Amino acid sequence: MSNQADLASIESDLLADVSAAGDLAALEAVRVAALGKKGRIASLMQQLGKMPSDERRTFGQSVNALKDRVSQSLDQRRESLEAAALEARLATERADVTLPVRPGPEALGRVHPVSHVFDEVAEIFADMGFAVAEGPDIETDDYNFTRLNIPPEHPARQDHDTFYLKPRPDGTRMVLRTHTSPVQIRTMLGQKPPIRVIAPGRVYRCDSDQTHTPMFHQVEGLVIDEATHMGHLKWCLEEFCKAFFEVDNVRMRFRASHFPFTEPSMEVDVGAEAIGRPGQWLEILGCGMVHPNVIANCGLDPEVYQGFAFGVGLDRLTMLKYGIPDLRAFFAGDLRWLKHYGFSALDMPTLSAGTGA
Repeated sequence: MSNQADLASIESDLLADVSAAGDLAALEAVRVAALGKKGRIASLMQQLGKMPSDERRTFGQSVNALKDRVSQSLDQRRESLEAAALEARLATERADVTLPVRPGPEALGRVHPVSHVFDEVAEIFADMGFAVAEGPDIETDDYNFTRLNIPPEHPARQDHDTFYLKPRPDGTRMVLRTHTSPVQIRTMLGQKPPIRVIAPGRVYRCDSDQTHTPMFHQVEGLVIDEATHMGHLKWCLEEFCKAFFEVDNVRMRFRASHFPFTEPSMEVDVGAEAIGRPGQWLEILGCGMVHPNVIANCGLDPEVYQGFAFGVGLDRLTMLKYGIPDLRAFFAGDLRWLKHYGFSALDMPTLSAGTGA
């Protein structure tokens, strides 16, 4: 079929099929039969290669015009069927005012899993004598990088990794903090040792996938005094993991790493049997002894004071403990998700009753 009469006949058949479709399922079948890869219009386009060049252009334009008219007819019919379906639904649905009153917000409301884990972590470290320290989300380059011994050429300072604000009159740029380590700097500048604090809060980095988001939550810990050593760090992290995962024993593996603000630096793995996956290791945090340069940058004498620091993602801990597969769902605002993974407002984590209430 290649002449105008044949095209007119095909158009008449297709438009009749569209008009005859009684519901959306039948309309979809018509669409596939007309516009699908093996549909009638696709078969017409396949004839172009066999035609003389002088006929090909005219025929192709005619087929494309036919395709547009059929598509328009399909859209109009779909709108009509959707409107009819909605009208029928509204005519049959009724609200039963005799149903019992719904429970109040204290029963229906849910605490976000990250907020709950925030309370769990604070409860555990408070029992170890840590105070909670806070700082601004918008930081200076000095507090976010320089005083933490991060050199000017470090990749973390680049625009592809860090969110910078517009330059100020003096040419400097503020940043959305990439970690809560600036809170440690502010703490060391604002009070004398001994220091024992955790710094939870939001942090920001240019990254987005199944396990990374541009904004996420982190908690860091800092201990500064005259006698703290690596053994104290290992004990602190082990006790935290046992309390957080609510197990009597936990396997831990400390691997050598590098961070500009700690020396030596380590990454920490825990045995996955703590979350029901025996035989595996899971990386959960980074830590190390505070670099002497960082101590000196905060006006303290590194010959007198030393200490340790650690950092862990609260979102990562939440995913591991509660079996949540995708980090992006944390920020989607889906009430169904929150109803499933959220916690009752009265489920307050305590060491006596259990942190994962």
